[in-house]
Amino acid sequence: MTVPGSPVSPGASKMSSVPWKRLELAALCAYAVVFYSAMVQRSLRLARDYTGKLYGLRAGSIPGRLNDSSDAQWRNFRGNLPVLTIVMAAFLIVANGLRYGCSLKGRGASLVWLILSLIYLCYLHGACVGFILVIAGINYAIVKLFARYKYCTGIIWSFNLAMLTLNRVYEGYSFSLFGQQLAFLDNYRGTFRWHICFNFVVLRMISFGCDYCWTLSSSHFDHKKHMQKCEVCYSGKTCYFALQEKGLSVDKYTFLTYLCYLTYAPLYIAGPVVSYNAFAAQLDVPQKNYSVGQICCYGLRWILNFLLIEVMTHFFHYNAFVVSRLWRQLTPFEIFIISYGVLIFMWLKFFLIWRYFRFWSLVGGVETPENMPRCINNCPDLESFWKSWHASFNKWLVRYVYIPLGGSRRKLLSIWVVFTFVAAWHDLEWKLISWAWLTCLCFVPEIVIKSFSNNFQVISEGYYWPLLQFICFLSSFSFSEPLAW
Repeated sequence: MTVPGSPVSPGASKMSSVPWKRLELAALCAYAVVFYSAMVQRSLRLARDYTGKLYGLRAGSIPGRLNDSSDAQWRNFRGNLPVLTIVMAAFLIVANGLRYGCSLKGRGASLVWLILSLIYLCYLHGACVGFILVIAGINYAIVKLFARYKYCTGIIWSFNLAMLTLNRVYEGYSFSLFGQQLAFLDNYRGTFRWHICFNFVVLRMISFGCDYCWTLSSSHFDHKKHMQKCEVCYSGKTCYFALQEKGLSVDKYTFLTYLCYLTYAPLYIAGPVVSYNAFAAQLDVPQKNYSVGQICCYGLRWILNFLLIEVMTHFFHYNAFVVSRLWRQLTPFEIFIISYGVLIFMWLKFFLIWRYFRFWSLVGGVETPENMPRCINNCPDLESFWKSWHASFNKWLVRYVYIPLGGSRRKLLSIWVVFTFVAAWHDLEWKLISWAWLTCLCFVPEIVIKSFSNNFQVISEGYYWPLLQFICFLSSFSFSEPLAW
């Protein structure tokens, strides 16, 4: 018997939350069976009825089915996958053969990776590799000259934001801008626009500069305290977070390692984003958190997911409906199905692209954060969504933007700066800025509700958690990754 006004014991609180969880699980299972059955049935009918009106359908690999190739990003990745896989195999054979055969570490591994990566970049960008090297050299000089000054990080950020803007305004520059004697180089610009990939290089240049400045000022990372909470580090290995936060000796911030970090082939095109500290630390000691068997299983899972998206694009032409602009001919429920299907397609597309390059990096001995650690359907609110969609970029933003701005102490203000930068980083367009501010507007109620609930210990009681989860879920109906535009 509980005396009125007496505190509820943790055990009683935990037991009281069990019925809620069971009820929630049963409701979700029933909902999933009904909803997905209806969705599959209606999606098949829509694909059959509108086949002749949809743009971007091509002959598929499944007999009797057309493949939805309307998404340019997925079409290019899928089309270049055989060549990309050959490049990956050649890179790994040479790089790993020399690294392990000659016991290369540090500078030796950096030199091998840099030469191979520059060959890869020359194929992608041709003569435009010169622009990348010049900008990278200027950034390195700025970091080394101003690293001991108080406002060094501000100077680094200003330079990189300026480069990000100028690259977009001048569309990667023309060689003729620097003299007619260089105009002939415009005929050798490679197969891929360099200023698009350079957005990731900007993140790496900022990472190098900030990590170097913070190493000089001192590191506040308590590794012993971290080991008590981290299962990986407690087992004797070193997790990615520890590699990133521990810092390096000053002699590890060399120009050779810096260029290798900026141009590292497996991560150059699409990431995942890795900090300079974590990357340079794995030059000397390759990652050991993933065994050969685990990496093989990782690759096998990628193949199975690739087959899944192949089935999806052959039977459900979600993205083609968006490209063909057939909204007016559909019912509200059909519009919802197409919208939800496009979101699932976008998640699976980025999942495959990012995991492909992460697999390449793991085989090469470099561990990076997982970009899609959980399914999009397992994100009940905006916070969990952004922690698991392009998660390596999220970790980068937390380390180099969110925490320097004050972290959780100024959360309501920091998110506006963070999302505005995310939008500008993707492209200089007002629709992306509006996306960022709309996301922040949806984020604010969620932050306030969670803060209010934590102050009154509502979540720990377990009684109002389903209500809070539902409210946060409603606030998460915002645009996802800007690339979805």
